[in-house]
Amino acid sequence: MHFVTGGAFNGKSKWVKAYNQINEENSRWMSAYGQGELPGSFDSVGKDMIILEGIELWVKELLNHLDESAVREKWQKLLQQWRLWETSKPGRLVVLIGSDITKGIVPASLKERIWRDVTGRVFQDTAAASERVDLIWYGINQKLK
Repeated sequence: MHFVTGGAFNGKSKWVKAYNQINEENSRWMSAYGQGELPGSFDSVGKDMIILEGIELWVKELLNHLDESAVREKWQKLLQQWRLWETSKPGRLVVLIGSDITKGIVPASLKERIWRDVTGRVFQDTAAASERVDLIWYGINQKLK
């Protein structure tokens, strides 16, 4: 797995597309920004590269139905499922893209603070499960792992 994070509108998607030489034939791009559902399984996708963009929004959606610890537990299970899919066939890759919402002014509302905190923890879990982690600022990557 490859986790890519950084600020909003800092070029994460563009960098991922260039770095992985992404096209419609070799990958499937799924985005929370387009109101896409959080996939649990990739078995029916038919591509060897899956890109999941907007994981902070999927965390927000999960928080509408689950408490903080249940969201993190569900995310850890999803990471395990995705990792299993990825390793079941050579050449497969899951790329996770998330905008960093954990910096800056602490939100005033409790709901927004919880979202920020849980997203930070989910990003930590994602970074730990990933073989590579990149931070993108202004279109420039910094390899963290």
